[in-house]
Amino acid sequence: MQATELQQFVADKVDDMKASDIVTLDVRDKSSITDFMVLCTGNSRRHVASIAEHVRDEAQAINIGAMGMEGQDDSEWVVVDLGDVMVHVMQEEQRQLYQLEKLWN
Repeated sequence: MQATELQQFVADKVDDMKASDIVTLDVRDKSSITDFMVLCTGNSRRHVASIAEHVRDEAQAINIGAMGMEGQDDSEWVVVDLGDVMVHVMQEEQRQLYQLEKLWN
């Protein structure tokens, strides 16, 4: 699966879990680590953890293993690394504090 297809797949999966404020950033010209970032907001720690786990599990179901997953201990901001796509699932407070959209635009 190409990076553009994977980022759309991820956006669909976070939407399935009722994530809000879903934004996809194309960082191919800005980062050597990944091609796309998908940012979304969950409304509680459990919701954030569930969204991230759903993305990881759905990616594994199509033979795309997560290279890593960080932040699930406190679930205020969980990152799922799928290689070409990094998924940032955040609570509203962290999303406002770190403003990744501004940082990467």
